[in-house]
Amino acid sequence: MQIHVDRLRKQYGDFELAIADFTIPAGQALGLVGNNGAGKTTLLRLVLDLIRADEGAVQIGGHDVAQTFDWKRSTGSHLDDAFLIDFLTPDEFWAFVGSTYGLSEDAVQRAVQPYADFFTDEPIGQTTKYIRDLSQGNRKKVGLIAALLAEPAVVVLDEPFASLDPRSQLWLKEHLNEQQAARPVTMLISSHDLGHVTDVSDRIALLDGGEVVRDVRTTPDTLSELEAYFARTIRSQEEASAASGA
Repeated sequence: MQIHVDRLRKQYGDFELAIADFTIPAGQALGLVGNNGAGKTTLLRLVLDLIRADEGAVQIGGHDVAQTFDWKRSTGSHLDDAFLIDFLTPDEFWAFVGSTYGLSEDAVQRAVQPYADFFTDEPIGQTTKYIRDLSQGNRKKVGLIAALLAEPAVVVLDEPFASLDPRSQLWLKEHLNEQQAARPVTMLISSHDLGHVTDVSDRIALLDGGEVVRDVRTTPDTLSELEAYFARTIRSQEEASAASGA
């Protein structure tokens, strides 16, 4: 399913997200990068109809996300802990999320089993701790498994590698690549981890000041190009700070 952004605008005080025309074709994995305050999370929330645009629209699979519900059964997402139900155990939460996709309890149990090597602290199917009592990394894992368990056609993730230990980061990266190879999914992944996000993305979009300033296919040189871009940004800020203090 394709994601299409059409003349999208959202204003917050002095900040404005403005994207005229932007498309993620069906089956493509797009990595979204940028500094804090660039508009990444705002864009993800607009894509998922968690906030409403001031102008323009987002379509998933040809459906306007603000006007229809058809796209939701084909979309999985995890943005942050606020979207977890923390008085449930992980198993209870996965069962609840699966039910919203029409999955039976048995189907949910089968769907989460491949994540046993990812969620290792307690056996899946026998977890007893409430989500609120888990470590931040394990709460992240609960949300990521919930986003992926129904094998949605569209996946939207915000900072999926943050708070995960190195082993879990590598497991997740390999899993996303394996899933993409077996069954191409439209993925929109926002991350500050330039290395991992380039490894799982076919394409990288760079947001700066609420605008897409770079949009390129991922190549072996993409990571070094992104690092050079952000290094120049740091130098420019240092030079501006030095000039203002002179």
